[in-house]
Amino acid sequence: MSEPPTKTSIETPIETSVETLYRGDFLALYRDGRWEYVGRVNARGAAFVLALTPNHEIVLVEQYRVPLQANCIELPAGIVGDAAGGADESAAVAAMRELEEEAGYTGDRAELLLRGPSSPGMSSEMIDLYLVRDARRVGPGGGAPEEGEDITVHVVPLAETHGFLQAQSAAGKRIEPRIYAGLWFAEHLPDRQSVR
Repeated sequence: MSEPPTKTSIETPIETSVETLYRGDFLALYRDGRWEYVGRVNARGAAFVLALTPNHEIVLVEQYRVPLQANCIELPAGIVGDAAGGADESAAVAAMRELEEEAGYTGDRAELLLRGPSSPGMSSEMIDLYLVRDARRVGPGGGAPEEGEDITVHVVPLAETHGFLQAQSAAGKRIEPRIYAGLWFAEHLPDRQSVR
């Protein structure tokens, strides 16, 4: 997003003046009245991946997150449109790219499960959660070292995921809550035999 978002309303549009307080290489800080929030620069959101293997496992990643000053367990994810030449990249293509880059996995296609705000009180960013069924390993994963990524891949049986996450939390790691949204989908999709 290169400009502050515009407001739309089904009822009456709200007239406001959005001020750019700071613009960096990746984020911008905006003020709208008394409200301050961030938006991404030169990107259109983020794509998260619920990758499930044929062996009924979920693919998770772990990486150090500077804002948290801690390691975080997450679904594979990344920014839409930030890859070189990716200005027109779709969220589905970004999801598959990030799954392979971060986790070393791929699949035949990415199915959109939901779209929504990442942190509506603090950010204008929208995120897409994709399902990749029958994910298969095609590479080492580990992220992009040139971008400072050092990612550990965890492939966890679905039946053991809650215990795994509790143990990681007890060890001081942060657990990204979108994992639980992914687990809900894994348990409630109509075609449950292929994801459980």
